[in-house]
Amino acid sequence: MKTQLKAALLLASTMGLTLPASAADYTIDTRGAHASINFKVNHLGYSFVVGRFDTFSGDFSYDQAAPEATTVSVKIDATSVNSNHAERDKHIRSKDFLAVDQYPEASFTSSKYEANGDEGGKLYGQLTLRGVTKDIVIDVTKVGEGKDPWGGYRAGFVGSTELVMKDFGIPTNLGPKSTTVAMDLVIEGIKK
Repeated sequence: MKTQLKAALLLASTMGLTLPASAADYTIDTRGAHASINFKVNHLGYSFVVGRFDTFSGDFSYDQAAPEATTVSVKIDATSVNSNHAERDKHIRSKDFLAVDQYPEASFTSSKYEANGDEGGKLYGQLTLRGVTKDIVIDVTKVGEGKDPWGGYRAGFVGSTELVMKDFGIPTNLGPKSTTVAMDLVIEGIKK
């Protein structure tokens, strides 16, 4: 049996064939600031408040040959919310919005991925925010993957989803145009 396997591997290598790749594990590159979790909320129907979470970490597993096996896990420091306005950030951290004194961490864990072609799909999973866990869907587009200049290997994706604030127990109502939060995600991972 070992002889047959060796012969098959030798034949594949001499013919220039490659065996199917298995899923690779990646760490999200937050140290190099090559990833971001951004949000946008309509402000009273007149403008938008935009911001991000400065501190988060996570991992994902991805195989281009079997994207349906993709998994993602992310932890977010909710206290790191940053809308570039200190007083507003203090309000966002309060019980009116994120209640970070009671719920300092948010998290996302994927449950399945449905590819809709080579470069995108829908990532399903559970988001826990403000102590409430809900199923969400993130529309994902692959940006690219390959070797980096430092000898590593990277893969990158962007994603977007929309959250209804009251679904996560956020009590503040800023009007009918301000009930949802648009989330934009930029994720670049370094292969472990």
